[in-house]
Amino acid sequence: MGESLCDRFALEGFDCDWYQTGHAARSHLGRDPYDALISDIRLPDVNGGSLYRQLLEEGRRLPPTIFITGYGSIGDAVELLKQGAADYVTKPFDLDTLVAKVRAVCRDRPTAVGAGPSLGISAALREVERTLRQVAGHDAAVLITGESGVGKEHAARYLHRCAFGEGEHPFVAVNCGAIPEGLMESELFGHERGAFTGAIRTKRGVFEQADGGTLFLDEIGEMPAAMQVRLLRVIQDRQVVRVGGESVIPVRLRLICATNRDLRRLVAEGGFREDLYYRIHVVHVQIPPLRERREDILWFARLFLQEAVPAGPFHLLPSAEEWLLRQDWPGNLRELHHAIERTRILASGPGIGAAAFGDVGAEPPTELRERADLKERVSHYERQVIQDALRQHRFQIGDTAQHLGITRKNLWEKMKKLGIERD
Repeated sequence: MGESLCDRFALEGFDCDWYQTGHAARSHLGRDPYDALISDIRLPDVNGGSLYRQLLEEGRRLPPTIFITGYGSIGDAVELLKQGAADYVTKPFDLDTLVAKVRAVCRDRPTAVGAGPSLGISAALREVERTLRQVAGHDAAVLITGESGVGKEHAARYLHRCAFGEGEHPFVAVNCGAIPEGLMESELFGHERGAFTGAIRTKRGVFEQADGGTLFLDEIGEMPAAMQVRLLRVIQDRQVVRVGGESVIPVRLRLICATNRDLRRLVAEGGFREDLYYRIHVVHVQIPPLRERREDILWFARLFLQEAVPAGPFHLLPSAEEWLLRQDWPGNLRELHHAIERTRILASGPGIGAAAFGDVGAEPPTELRERADLKERVSHYERQVIQDALRQHRFQIGDTAQHLGITRKNLWEKMKKLGIERD
């Protein structure tokens, strides 16, 4: 039942976490920013109602809570309503009814519900988001790895937002591979006036600039050996000394490092210090390449198109979607973004087809209508019709079903069968 509920809520546009025991949920409830809580009264390890009361007694601020109960436990549910629960449903229950109740308790906070994913819609990227949200509450160094262009800095910024929100806390990004070795010490730790020829003024390094926020060191595997020693000391002591200076300057920041290289192999080959590796490797997040999470391709393509022309008329035709899904994208998101940007500039009309991508990469594939059997062609057409209707009605399931002349349940089943997810 839990898996079915997660699928349905994802289709409705909710970002949903599923904890299968009361113990697993305890550390998150009242601390993570949830807009609603659904709990069975009979959990595998504890009584859901008892857990609810305990958390209230601990002073936790719980979100509006809906309990699921059997007919014989309605009395317990009513007592929980008196203690602050928002509503309850009895088994067996109608999914539409439960969705309506969740929307009702969340109506005062609409911006938090349906905000959707930030890093991608694939299961791998959803898991990355979940990990980063958990890490956000702890002061631990994070190492993000993945091929060039997969979005490592995007993930780092997401972690920064989870930890600090949208306030004034700085996010400072540095590409270690782009700084000349002779200037790296000054760039990282700053310098005093007159410390060397050309130092006409005092300069703060990136560690000082990121004080109170996040420092993102990209391509950490390219850092010279001599600088690795200095960096290790700064990370350990959380204080810097500028080049040519004597004063010790404390810094308090979140450190995120990233690389597209295999640091374990570099350590074994002597190209990277083992002690530094373990300092920055407290939490490891691996972002898979785009070719291994193809469900993200169209999601990002539409996102890039919308970012380029927020109010513009451009949209991807089925042939373009087919072409995009057939490419391997060795440059990952960076290559996809450039392809979308170039195609939008050269587009002759609002509808972007496969021909518009002709010289971006490989030749466009044979059109679906020339290679598919009848069943595949019908399914493809049905998917396009449903997707267009969903976008037209902003993914409101009820309105879309009415427009298509089918029931909500039928629409939900078709979306699940055809692999359609919220944009």
